[in-house]
Amino acid sequence: MSNGVNGTLEAEQLDALFMALGDRTRRDIVARLSAGEATVKELAERYDMSMQAVSQHIQVLERSGLVSRGRHRQTRPCRLEPGRLEAAASWIEQSRRVWAERMDQLEARLAHLQDGEGR
Repeated sequence: MSNGVNGTLEAEQLDALFMALGDRTRRDIVARLSAGEATVKELAERYDMSMQAVSQHIQVLERSGLVSRGRHRQTRPCRLEPGRLEAAASWIEQSRRVWAERMDQLEARLAHLQDGEGR
């Protein structure tokens, strides 16, 4: 359920973000880039896969907004865009608060029911 165009756009961005983070290799790339920029070649050295395969993972991360590529002489280093991670963390925290409130309400209701049985 969305609230208009902005809600749909936000939902699509979150979908892309969580889909990108749903893969272990991409999560590892994000973790590596949190330490600083790296080229595709530098990132590919860590994996038993081709540079093309690593490049495809990076493209998914780029589409989600988690990674961007700059220009430095002849290379295009990848860099993490932490603002996108903050958007995911914000959504997770909001969901956590909602579920914590629901659990508190359930506990209160159960306590009320138990008090009624104990009489």
